[in-house]
Amino acid sequence: MEKYTLLQNILLGLTLAAPIGPVNVEIIKRGLRSGFKQAFLTGAGAMCADTTYLILIFFGLTAFLNNDAMKIVLGIAGSFILVYLGAVSVKEFFKVSPVNKNPSQRLFKSSFVAGFALAISSPMTIVWWTGVFGALLASQAHPQANFSAFFSCLSILLGCCLWVFSLASTLHWGKKFINEKMTGTISLIAGIFLIGFGIYFLCRTTKLIL
Repeated sequence: MEKYTLLQNILLGLTLAAPIGPVNVEIIKRGLRSGFKQAFLTGAGAMCADTTYLILIFFGLTAFLNNDAMKIVLGIAGSFILVYLGAVSVKEFFKVSPVNKNPSQRLFKSSFVAGFALAISSPMTIVWWTGVFGALLASQAHPQANFSAFFSCLSILLGCCLWVFSLASTLHWGKKFINEKMTGTISLIAGIFLIGFGIYFLCRTTKLIL
């Protein structure tokens, strides 16, 4: 892969990973509460889910992942996970010490599992990687187009990884200047966002059922 193309794909990964979504919201929450390690593990879990879908798409399972039944299953599962995490986050706002809240009370004790579950259950992940892989595949002219597009997608993941590392680092150092009251408020806002995402995906899924 040419250096220019590699740099271009890394920048693409950065720009695609940056917008605020369910995964970034969860990274921010866990980073402010527990620091760099938990924030990065959340992002790593999401990237692992991305890689899983990328491999499935590469081996031609796009049609299976995009059928209505699978979209409904993923939509309902993703909505449940988002609403649950949002409710837990809102609940943290009413705790006396949200920073010291015992993480064992969570559905996902592991930050890595939380990130993986959020990404793997999101219908948008399938749409996102199908679109990216399809666009890269269409731009290839040689016989090994599939492999070239696949490795291009992997280089995009490097950009996503760079974003997660940068965000986790910022949260790690930034949390030193944020008191418990501010952390609680951030948990409330993050929870509202997660519940909103969950309701949005549920409404989209309902349209498929109807």
